[in-house]
Amino acid sequence: MKFKINRDHFANGLAQVLNVVGSKATMPILSNVLIEAEKDQISLSTTNLDLGIRCKIKAEIKEGGSVTLPVKRLATIVRELPSVDVTFDGSPNHQVKLTSGGSTFKIMGIGKDEFPPLPEFGDEKAYTLDQSELVSMLRSVSYAQSTDETRYILNGVYFNFRDEKLTLVATDGRRLALIAKEMEVPAANAGAIILPAKTVSELNRLLDKGTKVKINFNERRAAFQISTDKDTSGLIDHVYLYSKVVEGNYPNYQQVVPKETHQRIKLERELLLQCVHRAQLVCSEKANSVKIKISSNLLEIFAASSDFGEAHESMAIGYNGPDLQVAFNPAFLMDPLKALTKDEVFFEVKDEVSPGVFKTLESFICVIMPVRLS
Repeated sequence: MKFKINRDHFANGLAQVLNVVGSKATMPILSNVLIEAEKDQISLSTTNLDLGIRCKIKAEIKEGGSVTLPVKRLATIVRELPSVDVTFDGSPNHQVKLTSGGSTFKIMGIGKDEFPPLPEFGDEKAYTLDQSELVSMLRSVSYAQSTDETRYILNGVYFNFRDEKLTLVATDGRRLALIAKEMEVPAANAGAIILPAKTVSELNRLLDKGTKVKINFNERRAAFQISTDKDTSGLIDHVYLYSKVVEGNYPNYQQVVPKETHQRIKLERELLLQCVHRAQLVCSEKANSVKIKISSNLLEIFAASSDFGEAHESMAIGYNGPDLQVAFNPAFLMDPLKALTKDEVFFEVKDEVSPGVFKTLESFICVIMPVRLS
């Protein structure tokens, strides 16, 4: 096995596959990257058994072959190499010689046969989406995933392909974020999966390399072929991400979305975000809530804690309904406001014990449970 490769392309490829490898791999091989050389490219694959990733990079192949090497150590070495030209020379005993400028490294590897292969998919259920659209949808909801491992069903984002639309949902029981996009969903291809939080964060990281992403899935696993722009990075065609899905039934999220329309107020997203952000600077662990008071054409935000003191913010709004006040965890208000990009949001509220709801004109909803006013 022998090839020549551009150092920066090699480093970039290793950076794509590095995140999947955890710090506590259960088997030595799971700390390794599988490097396969053929034709005019090398492919790099890593897996932790739940999640796997593969990308291809252009290289000048002198002799094909495969080997696995410790990925974190290799990535560090490649980044530090002195020259842009790197020669990779593998021997039958899985030892690799890396040469670049005046530097030579010899690294011990493990054979390919011990490496768990990434499953390949036929077209089980398959969809193609714009990367920019999917990443925007994921960011609109992923902050609401639960981190409580006892409620593992909620530790991810729910993808629901049916009724001529794709709906993404995340909830931790105290708030729920939902966004939908109209698309063609043939009845035979309808289905839903819960994508684990780790996979969601990998997708968020990978989804801006090109134009399209193809999704295949069945009841147990999902795969994403993420097309890449090969002009600058050296990556070829696409990055392939494979993931197990969370098994189980996602709760009926439609029950949580309030049916009746409440008082509806149009707000400037950025202005509201800044006001809540400043008010929460006086909150403490014991007093972690901000009170919103709505009166004629005025929205006021109050926060107080015995440790720090008080904050009061106000902003003009178009409103002529009854006076209302309700309290929320400030992070729950800020998360959707940070994730959205539109200037306008609509806030719906009914009374101090009912949830508050953020909406946009693009079928986005975030339901937030209130904090009891003392």
